[in-house]
Amino acid sequence: MSGGTWGVLALTAAVLVAAAWIYNRLVADRNLAREGFADIDVQLKLRADLVPPLVEAVRGYAAHEKALLVSVAELRSAAVAAKPGVDAGRFDSERELGAKLKQMMLLQEAYPQLKADANFRDLSAKLVDVEDHLQYARRFYNGAVKQYRDRLESFPHVIVARAFGFQPLPFFETDDRAAPRVQL
Repeated sequence: MSGGTWGVLALTAAVLVAAAWIYNRLVADRNLAREGFADIDVQLKLRADLVPPLVEAVRGYAAHEKALLVSVAELRSAAVAAKPGVDAGRFDSERELGAKLKQMMLLQEAYPQLKADANFRDLSAKLVDVEDHLQYARRFYNGAVKQYRDRLESFPHVIVARAFGFQPLPFFETDDRAAPRVQL
C-alpha cells in the first residue's frame, strides 16, 4: 500500500471514531433528558393522586365552585390518560392542571372553614411538597434538554444528529415562576 492509501485509511478511521464518539454523546444527552422527564413524571403522578381528595375536601365547603372542581377533575383525568413519554401536548395540559390547582388552593382565602379543615391542610402541604419537587425536576429536565438541543444544533454534532435522526425534545415551561405557597 502506498502512503496515500494509508493516509486515506487513517483519515477515514479518524472520522468514524469521531462520529461514534459524537453519536454516543448525543445518546447520553438524550437519555439524561429522558431520565429528567421520568423524575417529572413521578411528581406529576403524585400530584394527580392528590387531586381527588383535594376536590372532595373543597367540594364540602365550596360546593358552588362547581365549574372549577369539574375543570380540575377533567384535567386530572386527561393527565392520567396521557400517553407515557415526553410530549409537548402533555406538558400543556399539566401546566393547565397546575394553574387550576393553584386557583383551588386560593379558595381557602374565601372559605375560612376550608382553611381550618385538617384534611385540607394536610393535602395542601402535600401538594406544596410535590410542586416543590416538580419544580426541581423540571429545572433538571430543562437543563438536560438544553444541553441536548445545543449539541443537536452545533457543528459537527448536527451532521451526526441528522444522519441518525435525533430529534429535539420539548422544554417543560411554565408560566408560574414559583411553587404555590399555601398559608396554613
